[in-house]
Amino acid sequence: MNHWLVKSEPHKYSWEQFNKDGRTFWDGVRNYQARNNMRDMKEGDLVLFYHSNEGKNVVGIAKVVKEAYQDPTTDNTNWVVVDIVPVESLKKPVSLAQVKEEESLKNVSLVRQGRLSVMPLKAEEFDKILEMGS
Repeated sequence: MNHWLVKSEPHKYSWEQFNKDGRTFWDGVRNYQARNNMRDMKEGDLVLFYHSNEGKNVVGIAKVVKEAYQDPTTDNTNWVVVDIVPVESLKKPVSLAQVKEEESLKNVSLVRQGRLSVMPLKAEEFDKILEMGS
């Protein structure tokens, strides 16, 4: 199993809305590196949900339930989506500042590539963020 982090601006698509919907396809990705990361997502992979711009917090855990397929919001075949479902909210949101302060997380893409919207995490990075949010 692989681990990921996806970013969404809460005013565009919040964790709360995702929980109400119960499932979504992750669309709107127009960065090749993020797209390639989505192509690597496998059913059952776990995903941290991060509120970007407003809040800047990891707020919940999701799971990939359908692997990459053509983005239905565009005819351009370069772009894909994956389906994800919410698993659970973190007890305490984990802020970007907390992630930056944690030595073991200094190399995560959230810190190093701030504009990347879909990024891989090592299992130990994923687990550390969960620990920080419990």
